[in-house]
Amino acid sequence: MIPGLILLLFIFVLVLIKSADMVVISLRRFSQETHTKVFVLSAILLAMATSFPELFVGVTSALEQTPHLSLGNVLGANIANISLVAGISAFIIGKVNVHGEFIKREVLVALVAGIFPLVLIFDGELGRVDGLILLSVYGAYMASFFKERFMQIAHHHRKEGYIHRFMRNLTHPKIDGHKARDLARLFIGLALLLFSADVIVKIAKEIASTSNMPIFLVGLVLLSVGTTLPELAFSIRSLEDKEPTMFFGNLLGSIIANSTLILGVTATIYPITITSLKEPMFAGIAFVIVYLVFWLFTRTKMALVRWEAGVLLLLYVAFVVVEFF
Repeated sequence: MIPGLILLLFIFVLVLIKSADMVVISLRRFSQETHTKVFVLSAILLAMATSFPELFVGVTSALEQTPHLSLGNVLGANIANISLVAGISAFIIGKVNVHGEFIKREVLVALVAGIFPLVLIFDGELGRVDGLILLSVYGAYMASFFKERFMQIAHHHRKEGYIHRFMRNLTHPKIDGHKARDLARLFIGLALLLFSADVIVKIAKEIASTSNMPIFLVGLVLLSVGTTLPELAFSIRSLEDKEPTMFFGNLLGSIIANSTLILGVTATIYPITITSLKEPMFAGIAFVIVYLVFWLFTRTKMALVRWEAGVLLLLYVAFVVVEFF
């Protein structure tokens, strides 16, 4: 039964990702067709595109009064981004050179952002005030780094492929004049987003109940792998296009968005109360260890080579093994 539930979970994660695709593209097209000046909206959508799955799972889990799923999903996604996604991408490509001054800034910002929610939850609760603090932090980050990130992403996406086509349509939409159709797709996409996120939360609850596993752990390991698929597709494609700045920028930006925006929204809707700090603190320690190893690899030779990618993958495997056993 549990393998079937896990398979069903991943199926609806794919539906979630595809519906996020529909929503963002439709909104961008509709805004263009109605001649709305939406530079800021476009920038926000571009930066949040690969984090939409985590966002809607966070909102839905909060509304279902199970925000622990979102907390686990965010912490697991942060670890997966910096080890699994970075490891697979760099292992396939072979070598990733580090370029861009902004990466040096975001390395520190992403580390602080990844740890900050754990500092706030140390008193046993990530409350609404904490959520507003996290949202304010994301607002400050967005104001500081957004224009540069927007221009880089807009310049990068040219070729075909799911994530490429997804992001390319955001910056170069094909205006066909069919406003009604685009509006219909927008609402269909939103409906699918909410439906698939709701089903994911219910399946996660069932997995937790059937296997006697904390729902936090379901989000930390199982769900996080699925919701980081957009980052994986984006990362591989950007490296194939010889754009390592986009590769690093997307991974670090996703960690920042996950830890501030998504947890901020979730906690503001429904506070996250923790009875035991053991699981989130272990996940936090794992994140710091993996992140420092990642930083050391990229800093020493200003590159991430295949054997280092293999070490990152082994670290993720070790993290999963320790969590389950």
